[in-house]
Amino acid sequence: MKHIIIIALFFITGNLFAQTPCDYSTNVSDSLGNYKSTKEYLISEKVFGGNSSYIFYSLALTDGLPTLNVQLIQKSKAFLKANCFDKNSKLFLQLNNGKIITMIHIDQENCGTMIRDDKGFDNRVTTGIFMFMKGTLEDLKSSPLSMMRIKYLTESEDYIIRKEFKSELNEQVYEPDTYFINNLRCVE
Repeated sequence: MKHIIIIALFFITGNLFAQTPCDYSTNVSDSLGNYKSTKEYLISEKVFGGNSSYIFYSLALTDGLPTLNVQLIQKSKAFLKANCFDKNSKLFLQLNNGKIITMIHIDQENCGTMIRDDKGFDNRVTTGIFMFMKGTLEDLKSSPLSMMRIKYLTESEDYIIRKEFKSELNEQVYEPDTYFINNLRCVE
Protein backbone atom coordinates (compact mmCIF):
# COMPACT_ATOMS: atom_id res chain seq x y z
CA MET A 1 0.00 0.00 0.00
CA LYS A 2 2.89 2.35 0.82
CA HIS A 3 4.32 1.80 -2.66
CA ILE A 4 1.04 2.73 -4.34
CA ILE A 5 0.81 5.97 -2.35
CA ILE A 6 4.44 6.86 -3.14
CA ILE A 7 3.92 6.18 -6.86
CA ALA A 8 0.70 8.22 -6.86
CA LEU A 9 2.47 11.14 -5.14
CA PHE A 10 5.30 10.93 -7.67
CA PHE A 11 2.91 11.25 -10.62
CA ILE A 12 0.92 14.07 -9.01
CA THR A 13 4.09 16.01 -8.16
CA GLY A 14 5.49 15.41 -11.64
CA ASN A 15 2.34 16.77 -13.26
CA LEU A 16 2.35 19.87 -11.07
CA PHE A 17 5.89 20.80 -12.08
CA ALA A 18 5.73 19.70 -15.72
CA GLN A 19 6.49 22.53 -18.07
CA THR A 20 4.95 22.97 -21.45
CA PRO A 21 7.47 23.28 -24.29
CA CYS A 22 8.37 26.75 -25.52
CA ASP A 23 6.30 27.82 -28.50
CA TYR A 24 8.24 30.20 -30.77
CA SER A 25 6.86 32.30 -33.59
CA THR A 26 10.41 33.08 -34.74
CA ASN A 27 13.70 31.27 -34.11
CA VAL A 28 16.52 32.40 -36.41
CA SER A 29 20.30 32.05 -36.27
CA ASP A 30 22.33 33.50 -39.11
CA SER A 31 25.46 35.53 -39.79
CA LEU A 32 23.82 38.64 -38.27
CA GLY A 33 23.09 36.94 -34.94
CA ASN A 34 20.43 35.00 -33.08
CA TYR A 35 16.79 35.95 -32.56
CA LYS A 36 13.87 34.06 -31.14
CA SER A 37 10.44 35.21 -30.05
CA THR A 38 7.62 33.40 -28.30
CA LYS A 39 4.11 33.42 -29.72
CA GLU A 40 1.86 36.28 -28.61
CA TYR A 41 -0.17 35.70 -25.44
CA LEU A 42 -3.29 37.65 -24.47
CA ILE A 43 -2.74 39.45 -21.16
CA SER A 44 -5.70 41.83 -21.06
CA GLU A 45 -9.02 42.08 -22.87
CA LYS A 46 -11.66 44.80 -22.53
CA VAL A 47 -14.86 44.61 -24.56
CA PHE A 48 -17.54 47.20 -23.84
CA GLY A 49 -20.11 49.10 -25.89
CA GLY A 50 -18.76 48.33 -29.35
CA ASN A 51 -15.17 49.14 -28.29
CA SER A 52 -12.54 46.56 -27.58
CA SER A 53 -8.90 46.59 -26.60
CA TYR A 54 -6.40 43.78 -26.26
CA ILE A 55 -2.87 43.59 -24.88
CA PHE A 56 -0.57 40.81 -26.01
CA TYR A 57 2.87 39.89 -24.66
CA SER A 58 5.66 37.99 -26.33
CA LEU A 59 9.19 37.44 -25.11
CA ALA A 60 12.17 37.86 -27.40
CA LEU A 61 15.85 37.03 -27.14
CA THR A 62 18.15 39.00 -29.42
CA ASP A 63 21.81 37.95 -29.22
CA GLY A 64 21.42 37.08 -25.55
CA LEU A 65 19.34 40.15 -24.54
CA PRO A 66 15.79 39.28 -23.34
CA THR A 67 13.02 41.80 -24.03
CA LEU A 68 9.26 41.97 -23.66
CA ASN A 69 7.24 42.86 -26.75
CA VAL A 70 3.91 44.50 -25.91
CA GLN A 71 1.23 44.85 -28.57
CA LEU A 72 -1.90 46.93 -27.95
CA ILE A 73 -4.85 46.55 -30.29
CA GLN A 74 -7.81 48.93 -30.07
CA LYS A 75 -10.96 48.46 -32.12
CA SER A 76 -13.87 50.90 -32.43
CA LYS A 77 -16.17 52.71 -34.85
CA ALA A 78 -15.62 55.87 -32.80
CA PHE A 79 -12.48 57.98 -32.45
CA LEU A 80 -9.45 56.04 -31.20
CA LYS A 81 -7.06 58.00 -29.01
CA ALA A 82 -3.40 57.38 -29.78
CA ASN A 83 -1.25 56.18 -26.88
CA CYS A 84 2.35 56.61 -27.95
CA PHE A 85 5.50 54.93 -26.74
CA ASP A 86 8.72 56.92 -26.58
CA LYS A 87 12.13 56.70 -24.89
CA ASN A 88 10.58 57.75 -21.54
CA SER A 89 7.81 55.13 -21.60
CA LYS A 90 7.86 52.51 -18.89
CA LEU A 91 6.04 49.34 -17.94
CA PHE A 92 5.45 48.73 -14.24
CA LEU A 93 4.50 45.24 -13.08
CA GLN A 94 3.24 44.72 -9.55
CA LEU A 95 3.73 41.21 -8.25
CA ASN A 96 1.54 39.38 -5.72
CA ASN A 97 4.45 39.50 -3.26
CA GLY A 98 4.30 43.33 -3.31
CA LYS A 99 7.41 43.97 -5.43
CA ILE A 100 7.18 46.37 -8.36
CA ILE A 101 9.23 45.64 -11.46
CA THR A 102 10.10 48.53 -13.80
CA MET A 103 10.83 47.94 -17.47
CA ILE A 104 12.20 50.63 -19.78
CA HIS A 105 11.08 51.17 -23.37
CA ILE A 106 13.69 51.19 -26.11
CA ASP A 107 14.54 54.53 -27.69
CA GLN A 108 11.95 54.34 -30.47
CA GLU A 109 8.74 56.37 -30.77
CA ASN A 110 5.63 54.51 -31.87
CA CYS A 111 2.06 55.84 -31.95
CA GLY A 112 0.59 52.86 -33.74
CA THR A 113 -0.84 52.11 -37.13
CA MET A 114 -4.49 52.64 -38.09
CA ILE A 115 -6.21 49.95 -40.12
CA ARG A 116 -9.87 50.05 -41.20
CA ASP A 117 -11.47 46.63 -41.51
CA ASP A 118 -14.26 45.52 -43.86
CA LYS A 119 -16.90 46.00 -41.10
CA GLY A 120 -16.14 49.72 -40.72
CA PHE A 121 -14.11 49.42 -37.53
CA ASP A 122 -10.94 51.43 -37.02
CA ASN A 123 -8.16 49.34 -35.54
CA ARG A 124 -5.05 50.86 -33.97
CA VAL A 125 -2.09 48.53 -33.49
CA THR A 126 0.70 49.86 -31.27
CA THR A 127 3.82 47.91 -30.37
CA GLY A 128 6.50 48.54 -27.80
CA ILE A 129 9.67 46.76 -26.78
CA PHE A 130 10.64 46.86 -23.12
CA MET A 131 13.94 45.88 -21.54
CA PHE A 132 14.26 43.98 -18.27
CA MET A 133 16.25 45.70 -15.53
CA LYS A 134 19.12 43.79 -13.94
CA GLY A 135 17.95 41.36 -11.26
CA THR A 136 14.24 41.44 -12.15
CA LEU A 137 13.97 38.13 -13.99
CA GLU A 138 14.22 36.08 -10.78
CA ASP A 139 11.43 38.12 -9.16
CA LEU A 140 9.19 37.67 -12.21
CA LYS A 141 9.80 33.90 -12.17
CA SER A 142 8.86 33.58 -8.51
CA SER A 143 5.61 35.53 -8.07
CA PRO A 144 2.42 35.99 -10.14
CA LEU A 145 1.43 39.41 -11.50
CA SER A 146 -1.38 41.41 -9.93
CA MET A 147 -1.29 44.72 -11.81
CA MET A 148 0.32 46.45 -14.77
CA ARG A 149 0.79 50.17 -15.41
CA ILE A 150 1.86 51.44 -18.81
CA LYS A 151 3.37 54.93 -18.93
CA TYR A 152 2.81 56.32 -22.40
CA LEU A 153 4.17 59.56 -23.84
CA THR A 154 1.36 61.68 -22.35
CA GLU A 155 -0.41 59.55 -19.72
CA SER A 156 -0.46 56.30 -17.75
CA GLU A 157 -3.01 53.52 -17.73
CA ASP A 158 -3.51 50.77 -15.15
CA TYR A 159 -4.62 47.20 -15.82
CA ILE A 160 -5.67 44.57 -13.30
CA ILE A 161 -4.06 41.25 -14.21
CA ARG A 162 -6.56 38.44 -13.81
CA LYS A 163 -5.73 34.95 -12.67
CA GLU A 164 -7.74 33.45 -15.53
CA PHE A 165 -10.24 34.56 -18.17
CA LYS A 166 -11.94 33.18 -21.26
CA SER A 167 -11.35 35.45 -24.23
CA GLU A 168 -14.28 36.77 -26.23
CA LEU A 169 -11.87 37.13 -29.15
CA ASN A 170 -11.01 33.46 -29.61
CA GLU A 171 -12.79 31.53 -26.80
CA GLN A 172 -9.45 30.38 -25.32
CA VAL A 173 -8.69 30.42 -21.61
CA TYR A 174 -5.70 32.57 -20.57
CA GLU A 175 -3.80 32.76 -17.28
CA PRO A 176 -2.00 36.12 -17.51
CA ASP A 177 -0.89 36.32 -13.86
CA THR A 178 1.60 33.47 -14.36
CA TYR A 179 2.83 34.52 -17.83
CA PHE A 180 6.41 35.22 -16.72
CA ILE A 181 6.57 32.20 -14.38
CA ASN A 182 5.64 29.94 -17.31
CA ASN A 183 7.54 31.62 -20.15
CA LEU A 184 10.73 33.38 -19.02
CA ARG A 185 12.65 30.10 -19.32
CA CYS A 186 12.05 30.33 -23.09
CA VAL A 187 14.41 33.33 -23.44
CA GLU A 188 17.19 32.40 -21.05
